[in-house]
Amino acid sequence: MKDRYLDFVNSPFGMSIARSLGLPRPEVLRRYRADHAEFGGMAAIGAGPSPALFDDLMAVLSTIGMTSVAHESAAGWLPVAARHGAMSGRFEPRARDALASDRADRVEALIFDATGIVESGQLHALYAFFHDALRSLAKNGRIVVLGRPPATRASVPAATAQHALEGMVRSLGKEARNGITSNLLRVADDASFESALRFFLSPRSAYVSGQVVTIDASSAAPHSWTTPLAGKRALVTGAARGIGASIAAVLAEHGAIVTGLDVETARDALDQTMLSIEDASPSNGAHAALVADIAEPEAPGEIAAALIASGGIDIVVHNAGITRDKTIARMTDEMWDSVIDINLLAQARIDDALLARGVLRDGGRIVAVSSISGIAGNRGQTNYATSKAGVIGRVHAMAPSLRPRGITINAVAPGFIETHMTARMPFGVREAGRRLNSMGQGGLPVDVAETVAWLASPGSAGITGNVVRVCGQSLIGA
Repeated sequence: MKDRYLDFVNSPFGMSIARSLGLPRPEVLRRYRADHAEFGGMAAIGAGPSPALFDDLMAVLSTIGMTSVAHESAAGWLPVAARHGAMSGRFEPRARDALASDRADRVEALIFDATGIVESGQLHALYAFFHDALRSLAKNGRIVVLGRPPATRASVPAATAQHALEGMVRSLGKEARNGITSNLLRVADDASFESALRFFLSPRSAYVSGQVVTIDASSAAPHSWTTPLAGKRALVTGAARGIGASIAAVLAEHGAIVTGLDVETARDALDQTMLSIEDASPSNGAHAALVADIAEPEAPGEIAAALIASGGIDIVVHNAGITRDKTIARMTDEMWDSVIDINLLAQARIDDALLARGVLRDGGRIVAVSSISGIAGNRGQTNYATSKAGVIGRVHAMAPSLRPRGITINAVAPGFIETHMTARMPFGVREAGRRLNSMGQGGLPVDVAETVAWLASPGSAGITGNVVRVCGQSLIGA
């Protein structure tokens, strides 16, 4: 559904009306387009004492074609740039009285290496960098802070300071506006972060902000960053429409051979979705439609048998789900049980079948679709919120046991996403969902899909047990 307010306030006439009346004007988000460069421009670099990731950071920026300038807090950046044969210079803070329309001195990203911060007094370097640099960040710019997992620090002061980064990053996301995202990557010692940094610097992460991602192991780069899933086979449940259809399409664009699954009543829509994917990516292989009701006891075995026949699977995306909304006093047993069964128990049954029979190969990926309702709760959705919180619990609980096989499991938690379902919401509820986030607008199914594809990438092998909200930094929930 079209967001008419967003379109209006970004039209020439609407812009003047919004300015004169003091109305909020959400920025039109820059999303990935194949005919536009994914990366470019300049990044301003800041750092606390003893930054540990300069060499790795420079290698990524050089690979994606971004240039850099060093803030005074990053005194060691210029020697690193010289060693890598990269052009770099010194960052000059944007003048306070500079015209808002002047883009000549804007940077596309602000990146701060906080890995060496070991006590809270050193957090002043973080303040100094963003105090100087935030005005210089372009619309749809990116803020990325690199830190360490607090639990891995050797002292209480170091763990305290590293945890403090979370509050800074989330606050920056709420202050920056203009389509700017702000995220924290907690990079364990000797872990590789290229896949995550690429995602969070890319327009693919347009609706992901205020997030904290822990990377606790190294991973090999995919053969191609353009088609990182080439040769991989993926299963997407609930693939007929909406978010599921978008996930299937984006995985195929990234090179995967996709099996889309849905119920019998959605067969026509599922067939159409898979045919459109086949037309868009004919060289990927034989994408397939699989009809099954995941609520049925025999479904996991049938799904496993079908996937074995096609050669096994590398990626499982649990997207299928239902809502049966009612306040708990008015909710029937059937409304409760059906939501818990389909949204939560069915995922466990499918995973058990695929893992027990070796259908999901070692090094595979499981990505489960949760919801911010599972994080914050929602009136009239006790069943749905319980099921989606359970999904998050499964991710956290299963990650350690899957690690020996190289299998990762993560969750995405969408906020307000523009779908046929949200289009049927009452006007007031729909507008509240759109506006109550740092972006001031709803997300699109492709925002969820791009996040799933990033977590499914071979380059994301070091990311497991994480929950990434795709909600424009919703003001509801943590």
